[in-house]
Amino acid sequence: MKIVVLKFGGTSVGTVDRVKKVANIIVGYVKKKYKVIVVSSAMSGVTNDLVKKSKKISNNFISSEYDALVSSGEQMSCALIAGRLNHLGYKSQSWMGWQVPILTEGNHSSSRISQIDKKKINKFLKSGGIPVIAGFQGINLNKRITTLGRGGSDATAIMCAKFFKAEKCVIYTDVEGVYTTDPKTLKKAKKIKIISYEEMLEMASLGAKVMQPTSIQDARLNRINVDVKSSFKNKSGTLITKRKNIFNNKTIAGLTSTKNDAKVTLLGVKDKPGVAASVFKPLSQNYINIDMVVQTSSGNRKETDITFTIKSEDLLKTLKLIKQNKKIKFRDLIVNKNVSKVSIIGVGMITTPGVTYRMFQTLANKGINILVISTSEIKISVLIEKKFIKKAISALHKEFKLN
Repeated sequence: MKIVVLKFGGTSVGTVDRVKKVANIIVGYVKKKYKVIVVSSAMSGVTNDLVKKSKKISNNFISSEYDALVSSGEQMSCALIAGRLNHLGYKSQSWMGWQVPILTEGNHSSSRISQIDKKKINKFLKSGGIPVIAGFQGINLNKRITTLGRGGSDATAIMCAKFFKAEKCVIYTDVEGVYTTDPKTLKKAKKIKIISYEEMLEMASLGAKVMQPTSIQDARLNRINVDVKSSFKNKSGTLITKRKNIFNNKTIAGLTSTKNDAKVTLLGVKDKPGVAASVFKPLSQNYINIDMVVQTSSGNRKETDITFTIKSEDLLKTLKLIKQNKKIKFRDLIVNKNVSKVSIIGVGMITTPGVTYRMFQTLANKGINILVISTSEIKISVLIEKKFIKKAISALHKEFKLN
């Protein structure tokens, strides 16, 4: 069977009219002789509304019932799509995660798909049917509904492509693909035709919101080509694939920036083995993610300064934990909430010398001071004052010829 997996995001199925348009897109693939597996998110706003209801019921809503609640939005959207396809004369049926079944492991609300039973879906496909599978959900060994975390419908689609050996997986969303940077920040941003898993994973981790990092990692591990397209415009999108499939001379694929970072600096911490671990252990135990870290030693090697960044929403909890931490002593605590992280991403920098210099010099030419630096094989990130985001993105976009 020539199978294609089509995933539709919340905005794509956000209204009845959009559901009708989605059905027409599906029919287009059927006419091209594909066996189509559809994966759908809940209609836009529905999951958020369910989350709000849970918070009004309890500040500590039990996790198993939370998953049962928030997974119900997909049932509605899948039934609407299947209903429309039947109206158009095509055999279709909605399937919840437990009906397939899609088996998961891990904690409620952050489970991962471990297995998909193919028998029922394959039988339905061979009979000419179009299964519409609920994204974002599955069941665990206790037969309880589980969810995959926000953006989990992408993971459902990618794992369906893996288990059913689909020729391709198409993610339909409200944008035309992946851009060199956020078009809302820079109008000169360009759509990227093809990008590697690694570059897309870095971009998603650093602020690009087209797909969730875990879903891209699933695609990378299983070598699933992913096409990101708009459900509103009939245009080519962005192909996410392995490096070997990419032939271009671009050193940098794209830029990202964040808007919700905070910088914390501990001055005058005693310089001894284990001091950094003592600082970060309680933060880790409270699920606070640490991003950029810099540790500097004083001239006498008796004191050190530790600087790190976190998400702004974790700042109050972080400061409380630091002040309660009896294992560390420091001379002063400095906080800066007016910072942002700007990153350049590209596999081309592995073999291209001078990229770091070009980035730093470009920012210097614009009078932008770098506060913190972090790097990986295909990424350079710098922390700057938030007010300089647009100027930095514009200058770097031009410097690396992304315009």
